[in-house]
Amino acid sequence: MTIGTYEVPIWAKQGWLLELDKLGADYDVDDLLPAIRGGLTVDNKLYAAPFYGESSMVMYRKDLMKKAGLTMPKAPSWEFIGKAARAMTDKNNEVFGICLRGKAGWGENMALLTATANSFGARWFDEKWNPQFNTKAWKDTLNFYVKIMKDAGPPGASSNGFNENLALFQTGKCGMWIDATVAASFVTNPEDSTVADQVGFALAPDNGLGKRGNWLWAWSLGIPAGSKQSDAAQKFVSWATSKEYLELVASKEGWASVPPGTRTSLYKNPEYLKAAPFAQMTLDSINSADPKNPTVDPVPYVGVQFVAIPEFQGMATVIGQQFSAALAGNISVDRALQIAQQLATREMMKSGYIK
Repeated sequence: MTIGTYEVPIWAKQGWLLELDKLGADYDVDDLLPAIRGGLTVDNKLYAAPFYGESSMVMYRKDLMKKAGLTMPKAPSWEFIGKAARAMTDKNNEVFGICLRGKAGWGENMALLTATANSFGARWFDEKWNPQFNTKAWKDTLNFYVKIMKDAGPPGASSNGFNENLALFQTGKCGMWIDATVAASFVTNPEDSTVADQVGFALAPDNGLGKRGNWLWAWSLGIPAGSKQSDAAQKFVSWATSKEYLELVASKEGWASVPPGTRTSLYKNPEYLKAAPFAQMTLDSINSADPKNPTVDPVPYVGVQFVAIPEFQGMATVIGQQFSAALAGNISVDRALQIAQQLATREMMKSGYIK
């Protein structure tokens, strides 16, 4: 089955996945990027093999940045991003300084906002599982997001997810876009992107607190515990996530189209580095994410842009609707956070995490 980084630790703990211990002598499990492998490992056992991994980073228009009289640092602060977004905005000509996810969903706006909140010093829960949406750190996060999108974002941003922002960027309407590293190959492809030759890359922003606002995700292959063909399945998983498979894709589609973010050896391959100008920034972004220590203050959970508990998915989707409403101007930031706190508290009490 195809499985995401969110499900692996939950399902493995439930005994629903088989350990991948028959991938073969030449599979080279140690070549898997440590951050990606760590998210798919429980009790030192690998339960899924990644065919694609990502973090998030800043993609920006070098020409618009120059026109604004600014230089993008390799590791920008949120303060710089705010300044640059406003300076690059030309609403009369439909150029917006920044495009960010606004569409409600645990894997849409909440992926962006949870990762951003980490860099503002916020967290979903304290060490005793008490929800933390009533804190200054969350208020600062959501206020910053709503204000920058109002000042420098496209109209109707509360409906925009990954695909909508990709289309905006490719047609020259975004000065900056903070999203999945995998988008780099799309925005630099001259067949699809009108700004392909003007795209630069930087790490996701921070606030000087020791955490950047980038996430970590991998789509992977896992084997259900009830499989009657587990040996054949492991053989397939081994092939589909191997170094040889990457070479096969490169021979058919070119190195720039190889599935990124899974293997250290790919980022040492001169042919890939030459074909993919975004390779090093992708690697640096993935390596800077730490699912076991995602926040400034300690937390009882694993996960960067998600919390690896079964209740998170439903909770984050409903909270994402509140944050999307705040972005649309339908409710205030304070009200959205108040509702988020109530929803999370009720769910955590119902599930027995808190009394």
